[in-house]
Amino acid sequence: MNNGIPSIDLADFLSGDSTLKQNFVNELGRAYEDIGFVAIRGHLLKENTSSGLYNQCKEFFNLPDDIKLKYENLEIAGQRGYTSFGKEHAKGRNVGDLKEFWHFGQTVIGEDPIKNEYPDNVKVNELPEFYSFGINAYSELEKTGMFMLRAIAIYLGLDEFYFDDKIRNGNSILRPIHYPPITAEPETAVRAAEHEDINLITLLMGASAEGLQVLSKQNEWVSITALPDQLVVNVGDMLQRLTNDKLKSTTHRVVNPAKEKWAEPRFSIPFFLHPRSEMRLDCLPGCVTNENPLNYSPISAGEYLNERLKEIGLKK
Repeated sequence: MNNGIPSIDLADFLSGDSTLKQNFVNELGRAYEDIGFVAIRGHLLKENTSSGLYNQCKEFFNLPDDIKLKYENLEIAGQRGYTSFGKEHAKGRNVGDLKEFWHFGQTVIGEDPIKNEYPDNVKVNELPEFYSFGINAYSELEKTGMFMLRAIAIYLGLDEFYFDDKIRNGNSILRPIHYPPITAEPETAVRAAEHEDINLITLLMGASAEGLQVLSKQNEWVSITALPDQLVVNVGDMLQRLTNDKLKSTTHRVVNPAKEKWAEPRFSIPFFLHPRSEMRLDCLPGCVTNENPLNYSPISAGEYLNERLKEIGLKK
């Protein structure tokens, strides 16, 4: 266990040993049915990629506001480049979260027409390495996520490679986030209000400060910190919907630190693994039973994403 969530080793899944592989699948499935979060060792994100990106993030968010604002494009709903402080809020709220962030998106490989759906990634003239570290992290996390989804597919009784073509050139987002130091008594105790993620799964690199909490089945907030060599990987609403609530998209939030730590900024880098927009999120037949009747109407991933971006204030 890692702060209340199971810790498992992806190397077991990749080992070639069928018993270790199946044990990983079973532990992952149980965790996702129970709390919706796991900590993963043995992932494919390199330590130098992670540390390099964190250093670049700190440099970027320390740039003057007028420089950062050059990289904000309101016409693309914050899907690439910079989103300034307080723009995004949790679903059902109208108070902005206490954060600013950056988005790296998919770099389409090959002649895939889906390229026309995605804005180009943005390069920061003042920090040329920011882009290269971001793209490397994106690639390593996307590959890790593919193996996680293969394990999930086996657990659900699907073909191991069920998700592969659905996430190839998918609409995933890598989001470096900066929660600035707190300079006055905050209106609320949270930096990012309680929410569920939109996507299939989220892979979170170790944050620079504590603050992440998840809501347990007992309706209690449990604090989680990704250890330096681990990723925290949680279920998103798309996967919960696809599995007709068999796998749990757990409510989570980021709370403010104790007053003596107000002067410390917090940096966090989640990777939101999204499928291609045409993927169907209609509930899997194997997840609809007499005990668990159909909970959702048919919808595509693209339609669902548009609904949610409007709900959180990024799209008009």
